[in-house]
Amino acid sequence: MGGVPASRITQFVLGNKTDKFPVMLTLNSIEKCMVRHNALESARITVNRAMEKKVGATNYRVQIRVYPHVVLRENKQATGAGADRVSQGMRAAYGKIVSTAAELRPNQIIMSIETTETFIEQAKSALRKAGMKIPSPCKVNVGKAS
Repeated sequence: MGGVPASRITQFVLGNKTDKFPVMLTLNSIEKCMVRHNALESARITVNRAMEKKVGATNYRVQIRVYPHVVLRENKQATGAGADRVSQGMRAAYGKIVSTAAELRPNQIIMSIETTETFIEQAKSALRKAGMKIPSPCKVNVGKAS
């Protein structure tokens, strides 16, 4: 296969990793889609920044629940003058490895935030902002942490 590019996601668990929290909010995908690793990293940064500013670093835990396993390939086409003489067209068009992505099923949890009852609205807002970075429409669910 050659080399698989490294994932941009640096951490999968952020915030307070030791405490137990009573409330869990989740960001769920509505449709089936592929999410590239840089979109997941962007959503993670958005959630963490919003929660850290609004509630403080010790009052929440964010967890990324998907991993970008799927390898994306691209058959690059030559452009410009003389490209028709250089390009191979569809011959051996398997492509070079470009990126990785996570495959989402409908209603799959993308990320979750565990927090207390007082910070539910802030967590909802943070997950809504992170949902903007995901290509599929997303919804926020609130429930009890297990």
